[in-house]
Amino acid sequence: MSFEETLNLTMLADFYELTMANGYLEGGLENRIAYFDIFFRKIPDNGGFAIMAGVEQVIRYLDKLQFNEEDIAYLRSKELFSEKFLQYLSKFKFSCDVWMVPEGTPIFPHEPILTVRGPVIEAQFIETMLLLTINHQSLIATKANRIVRAAEGRPVMEFGSRRAQGYDGAIFGARASYIGGCVGTACTLAERDFNIPAFGTMAHSWVQMFPSELEAFRAYAQTYPYDCVFLVDTYNVLKSGVPNAIKIFDEELAPRGIRPKGIRLDSGDITYLSKQARKQLDRAGYPDCKIVVSNSLDEYIIRELLVQGAKVDSFGVGERLITSKSEPVFGAVYKLAAIEEDGIMTPKIKISENVEKLTNPGFKQVWRFFDRETGKAIADVITLADEEIDESRTYELFDPSHTWKRKRVTNFHARKLLVPAYVKGECVYDIPDLKTVRAYCQEQVDTLWDEVLRFENPHTYYVDLSKALWQLKEDLLAEYLIK
Repeated sequence: MSFEETLNLTMLADFYELTMANGYLEGGLENRIAYFDIFFRKIPDNGGFAIMAGVEQVIRYLDKLQFNEEDIAYLRSKELFSEKFLQYLSKFKFSCDVWMVPEGTPIFPHEPILTVRGPVIEAQFIETMLLLTINHQSLIATKANRIVRAAEGRPVMEFGSRRAQGYDGAIFGARASYIGGCVGTACTLAERDFNIPAFGTMAHSWVQMFPSELEAFRAYAQTYPYDCVFLVDTYNVLKSGVPNAIKIFDEELAPRGIRPKGIRLDSGDITYLSKQARKQLDRAGYPDCKIVVSNSLDEYIIRELLVQGAKVDSFGVGERLITSKSEPVFGAVYKLAAIEEDGIMTPKIKISENVEKLTNPGFKQVWRFFDRETGKAIADVITLADEEIDESRTYELFDPSHTWKRKRVTNFHARKLLVPAYVKGECVYDIPDLKTVRAYCQEQVDTLWDEVLRFENPHTYYVDLSKALWQLKEDLLAEYLIK
């Protein structure tokens, strides 16, 4: 049984989801249809894009959504909820429609990445769990992708379990890291449940456990001759660590025709040590022996190491990846966009003096425009759900805040990003395996221009509104501001 199958997360909800639900039922609003959007406002680390992740876990959660006897008993003990409401929960069955952006897709601020339509009690209640799932995994997948791109084709392994924010942070963080481009993880459970390759050899304690470093390396080589990666910085990298590794390679592996896998550096001046270690290994006849480095790395340190000419073949990245230490909050929100009564939809908008917090009203779709010649993404356009994009005609993009900024595009392909995941509570989403998601992520990131991919001052990718949606928003702003 997988880790996820052991969890009942129905009650992982902010308490106000329950007080509002009870109030809706008591007020006779339980059949009112609500539309909610998940979107985020800012890309972590001032990057050019983020990565959608967590879709599979959202589906696993929604598929198991039900209140058991223990849940009902707890809520009854609060003496706050009506018996009518508790009876409603005991027969609860999810019946909403859900649209999601597929996992691995590059995403941008203010566009819906998940939309829920259904009875208000149901649609409101799932807010917390949907947000924490999408927020966490999208954050880590985005950070992982930055680190992987900084490594310029060298493999990156996720090594952060012991520094993660809880055991689920370690497990699902490893999953998100793999989507973002890491080749594997140190988390064993992640391999068992998600088929993410698990890596690991020895810690400093292994070396310290033996009378000498040489004896520690020899014992390891005798036990794992085909997987020898020695941690060489327990005492002195260049005077003992690398020389002792070479000695064991010569005495234990070479006579059996086995080539060593590598050495690992976990401290010190990585650039200098890796260059010197590379020279020692090459002189000893082991130019194919890889050098792996770890030690509190992130995309900036990795990039600097490579600029300085460090001789590194792969990276193990821990705490700064698994916690996204530089910016540990993704910030996606869940906002009401419309309500529906008797088949008539009424768009809703949230207004704030902070312009960033204005919402886009109504039931919407997101389209991504691709240049047919280059295959590169041109822009995203948020439209009303019933709008269609005619690819045979010129389309005029315009900045929704500075409407005089316009661009006409031709010879483009437009793809809907929000795809059906649930129809009337039944899952219609075919969950791809994780390797497929990871490959799709890389493919989609490759559609972005280099200017969007750069770390410093990336080009702002255009996310525009259709004329119909822009006008609806303007009309609602005028209506409420006049009031």
